[in-house]
Amino acid sequence: MSDIDVNELSEQMKERIKGINSRIEAACKEAGRDSSEITLIGVSKVFPVEYAKAAVLAGLGDLGENRVQELVPKYETLSSEGLKPNWHLIGTLQKNKVKYIIGKTKLIHSVDSIELAYEIEKKSKAAGIVTDILLQTNVSGEETKHGFEPSELSSVISELNGCSSIRVCGLMTMAPIQQYDGQALEVFTETKRIFDELKSVTKDPNCWTVLSMGMSQDFEAAIKAGCTHIRIGTSIFGNRQYIDVH
Repeated sequence: MSDIDVNELSEQMKERIKGINSRIEAACKEAGRDSSEITLIGVSKVFPVEYAKAAVLAGLGDLGENRVQELVPKYETLSSEGLKPNWHLIGTLQKNKVKYIIGKTKLIHSVDSIELAYEIEKKSKAAGIVTDILLQTNVSGEETKHGFEPSELSSVISELNGCSSIRVCGLMTMAPIQQYDGQALEVFTETKRIFDELKSVTKDPNCWTVLSMGMSQDFEAAIKAGCTHIRIGTSIFGNRQYIDVH
């Protein structure tokens, strides 16, 4: 049995989420936006399932995981207790893991190759469902980051327009750790420009609605640039270095 007090943890998270929402509202006000345009995704990666449960009980409706092997058991545990947040796969997805998450995600943010998109299409078609995906793009140009080059995106979308069991809903990107003030905003602003340009390439522009960018350290800049989804881990769940992951 776990010695984690879920109710106590949930109360702590309520305060943290309240603080994040206040910052979202302030950033939206400054940008002339409505806070209802922003989806807050709590990134529960590495943390035990009790943390994910506590976040949902604290009112968080969307949870993100980096790894399939973490998402699936948390999905199953929470579902068995009647808790059904929207699950987002935000980390690198291997083709051989696609079959395990089909039908479990609200959105797969990290599609970084045509081959992966086709595998999701294949498994979704076999399951008789349509899976919503984002194309991950490496706008910052960092070698350590995954994603399509911005110059590739138009042709990739055109090719995927022929798919019937995936819906390409937008883009996801990550900013670099800032080397100078305003660097993240530059990356996010450029991503928004690319996002807007690509709307005309999609087969259904009404589905091209999601721009996932911004984390604990830079989400206000992402909101200013025009994001729709932010991915917050540390500011909700705490510091991962204190969690025993084994």
